[in-house]
Amino acid sequence: MQHLNAPGWRNDAVAKVTGSAQYADDLKFPEMLHAVPVYSDHVHAIIHHIETGTARQAPGVVKVLTASDIPGSVNFGQIRKDLRILADTKIRYHGDVIAIVIANTRQQAIDAAKLVTIEAEDIPAVFDPEEALLPGAPLVHEESCSNIINEHRVRRGDIAEGFSESDLIIERDFQTQTIEHAYLEPESAVCVPRTDGVIEVYGSMQHPFSTRRFVASTLGVQLADVEVIGTVMGGGFGGKDDTAAVVCARAALAAKLCGKPVKMTYARDWSIRESYKRHPYRIHYKMGLSEAGKIKAVQCRIVADGGAYCSVTPWVTWRSTVQCCGPYEVEHVHCDTYGVYTNNVFTGAMRGFGSPQINFAIEQLVEIAAEKLNIDPIEFRRLNMVRQNSVTVTGQKLDAHTVSLEQALDAVIKQSDYDNKIKRCSLGESESDELYGIGLAMSYRGMSLGAEGTDFCAAIINVQFDGSVVLEVGIHENGQGAESVFVTLLATELGISLDRIRYRRPNTSTIPDSGTTVASRGTLMGGGAIVNAARELKQKIATVVATQLNCTPDSIRFENGQLISATSHESISFENAISAMQKAQEFPFAMGVFKAPRVSWNEENGQGNAYFTWVYGCQAVELTVNRRTGKVKLLNAVAAHDIGRAIKPDSLLGQFYGGVAMGIGYGLHEQVKMKDGKISTLNYNTYRIPRATDVPEITAIVIENNDPLSPSGAKGIGEPANELMAPAIANAIYHATGKRYFSSPITIEQAQPILKEEVSHVHAD
Repeated sequence: MQHLNAPGWRNDAVAKVTGSAQYADDLKFPEMLHAVPVYSDHVHAIIHHIETGTARQAPGVVKVLTASDIPGSVNFGQIRKDLRILADTKIRYHGDVIAIVIANTRQQAIDAAKLVTIEAEDIPAVFDPEEALLPGAPLVHEESCSNIINEHRVRRGDIAEGFSESDLIIERDFQTQTIEHAYLEPESAVCVPRTDGVIEVYGSMQHPFSTRRFVASTLGVQLADVEVIGTVMGGGFGGKDDTAAVVCARAALAAKLCGKPVKMTYARDWSIRESYKRHPYRIHYKMGLSEAGKIKAVQCRIVADGGAYCSVTPWVTWRSTVQCCGPYEVEHVHCDTYGVYTNNVFTGAMRGFGSPQINFAIEQLVEIAAEKLNIDPIEFRRLNMVRQNSVTVTGQKLDAHTVSLEQALDAVIKQSDYDNKIKRCSLGESESDELYGIGLAMSYRGMSLGAEGTDFCAAIINVQFDGSVVLEVGIHENGQGAESVFVTLLATELGISLDRIRYRRPNTSTIPDSGTTVASRGTLMGGGAIVNAARELKQKIATVVATQLNCTPDSIRFENGQLISATSHESISFENAISAMQKAQEFPFAMGVFKAPRVSWNEENGQGNAYFTWVYGCQAVELTVNRRTGKVKLLNAVAAHDIGRAIKPDSLLGQFYGGVAMGIGYGLHEQVKMKDGKISTLNYNTYRIPRATDVPEITAIVIENNDPLSPSGAKGIGEPANELMAPAIANAIYHATGKRYFSSPITIEQAQPILKEEVSHVHAD
């Protein structure tokens, strides 16, 4: 029997560690064909002709497809349908696919792809988002008449009045880089045409339901004609949405037109070249402050490079706008945010979704302000941070949950011994080559989709008549351990052992569309649906057995595999209770739905209750900087986050550690390098992700304040853990060197001794 407190339990652990887990590229079907994408070397060009004749005659080739072969829509997108399944009239970035080659073997398809040629006319391109905003800039999408994808704003108070009341005004510019998701498994899909006309889709994708929409649109069929079957994933971090769905759509197109199963698995360089990235930002802040340290006014301008296609840029930049002032109360705010088309690789969802960029800037800015006012940075934060019943910059009163920001800050300060260690910081002066620093950053984060979209989720509990349980939830397992959390939560609700429950392989034909697995909403929304389903199920079972237990249904507890009456103290085993259901001709089945509480938003002034609940966190890091080599060495890190309720603590800690590690990469190492729209860092030998030796000892502090708006009490940790390490590192480097670094990653451009008066960048390798 697998008990609830079984350490480290995961329902997929054995399959993954033994290598028996079947990823998309492991799947094989009879007569399966192989498809590969064809790229051109153009970045921005008008297509005149794509020549496929020679490739069609190559050994093993079955078909070569172009946009003209698509029976449905060439265009698709989650918000704006500007993404091309295959380039039709124009190439907009270097990752556009112009054709698909299908052959009997993968190598035959790769060889034939080299024979596809294109006649295209290069046209002026734009790679700088600021230049893309200028009058007369080349248009990436002519039909838009502008390179602006979207605009968001916040207008609160009177910004002129706020600055007039300020004793100090500071202005700073920040810039963040383009980031690759760096999942271990590249995109892969296998599509199988069934005899009933349905296309089965197996793929490495995060969002089965959005994938189904992409596929159905491409094929020109109804949603019921596409069945997306959940497949084990080798990482995503937000990156296997649009691109992965397009790969599935291309494989489905090939399968439908060839009448056979088709597999399409990407090489690493194809994946990095084509897939969307984290948005690079340019941010200008102007902050007004009173002499006592109160933030009076903030004016900011945020420009996000959306690349060649819209993707989810409006949603990413909306979160940045909502959280533009960080976790601080500001009476007067004026924020303008722009998502901008360029001919760079397009950008979309990545873990953090618009908050890592903002936190990198604002958490440095508050320390700059504190120093200029000669106020301790921690006390400055305490003076301005949101608290219980605070009102955010969008006018939302934080009164429906526990506002625990100071609790997180205090926990990190105590655990890291911050107050003592900050006194030892070098600030550029040291008798040795090693400069020491400690720094921290804190944030709040709106949970789930908020006003970005309609938010609800379904869960199905189907108890078999022998007492075993089948669970299915409309949340996808991306490798984060969602299934194990859901099984644990249900076992707790029903008072049964873990091994009695089996998580059903998800399928778009068996559970309602419950939205995308993003925005740290998995445990919050999926767990809420499970709890609601379990409550309904328990009521059904209790109603049937109440007579046997000589009590009312409401007095029955489910625990330790028993149903126990709180009044008569009689009990019945869970199995016997289910047998009683069968005899009574009652199905022990329930579908629960959790509907997120309503939110509000006014796009004109950026005011409203943007999210129905929030989470709070703080992270600190100690490091040294070698004054001669510029090498940064992280000594240890502390992370404290309020997650509502910890359902599965061991999995929760894994999210802490993984999030911190990714934040280290963002702050010090990672950058997609491009020149004239062409990526040069096409593999992990040139794209630098953190090594195990780069990650220090991490102490995780779990803060629990059950959320009253979450049926399970839980919220989430996936993204909050990722959004704070980069600004904490930036602050620690300042405390070590005495210099600020306003661009990420924080790197040195040429080898030279680091001297306090001349440092402009710091190197992390």
